[in-house]
Amino acid sequence: MIYTVTFNPAIDYVVKMDGFTLGETNRTAGEEYYFGGKGINVSIILNELGLDTTAMGFISGFTGRALEEGLQNQGIRTAFVELDESKGITRINMKIKSGEGDSITETEINGQGPHITEAAAEQLLGRIKALSDDDILIISGSVPKTMPEDTYEQILACLTVSDRSDGMRIPVVVDATGDLLMNVLAYRPFLIKPNNDELSEMLESPMDETEQIIEGAKELRRRGARNVIISRGSKGAVMVTETDDVIVQEPIPGKTVNSVGAGDSMVAGFVAGYIKENSYEYALRLGTAAGSATACSPGLASREEIERRMSK
Repeated sequence: MIYTVTFNPAIDYVVKMDGFTLGETNRTAGEEYYFGGKGINVSIILNELGLDTTAMGFISGFTGRALEEGLQNQGIRTAFVELDESKGITRINMKIKSGEGDSITETEINGQGPHITEAAAEQLLGRIKALSDDDILIISGSVPKTMPEDTYEQILACLTVSDRSDGMRIPVVVDATGDLLMNVLAYRPFLIKPNNDELSEMLESPMDETEQIIEGAKELRRRGARNVIISRGSKGAVMVTETDDVIVQEPIPGKTVNSVGAGDSMVAGFVAGYIKENSYEYALRLGTAAGSATACSPGLASREEIERRMSK
């Protein structure tokens, strides 16, 4: 089973308007909603690709129950820790798109989410400790302010074993940035996936050219990561494997209309590809196809769109 962790999931409420005027009553021209959160995005794409997945994290209130029910209706298993509603509810993020054509403007209002108690955090950690040796864990996104800053480290520490050369009882994929990512490298996660801007920030040096990115990925390997993918948006991706092989994946042409969830889709596609073919080359191709498909779709990509772009 593939488990994903989303600490602060959300319902993304997207409204479209012909125009927006602050201080006046505005009416929508269209409305959509999506179940959001980086780990949830990964679970949705894995499900599209035919793999069983369980979404973990925290939910609260009527919005949390709606999110959980919506995921289950899509065929995604859930193992959320439900919080006391008095601590706040699962957040709603409003995204306002106004205007037409090239003059569209986007405004976001993101909720803060519920307070996560120490007891709830321990409950989630207990569920992660109980994962079997055949499972895969994907943790991604930021840590809410109400949780300890070393939450990622606590999770990887509870899965660390001394009798394995790779250090981890199960493969762990970490999709985070900054200190969250740097502080877990010593635990030897199976895969990390920063983009080239995040790589530059972490190593405090510009990483724009392919050779620079390869050297930066190798540096993250030296610091502990087993496999490193650097996503480059419209320029494709670079991977350095656990045997220090370098794979450069060219981009798939297409018009980008959506950046939300593209990186999560790449992670899901990579994991799905590696499970199916046990090949890093194939996994990176499927990951690139999935990320590209979402970037060229209004929301998360469908299986048909991923397969269409994979064929290219």
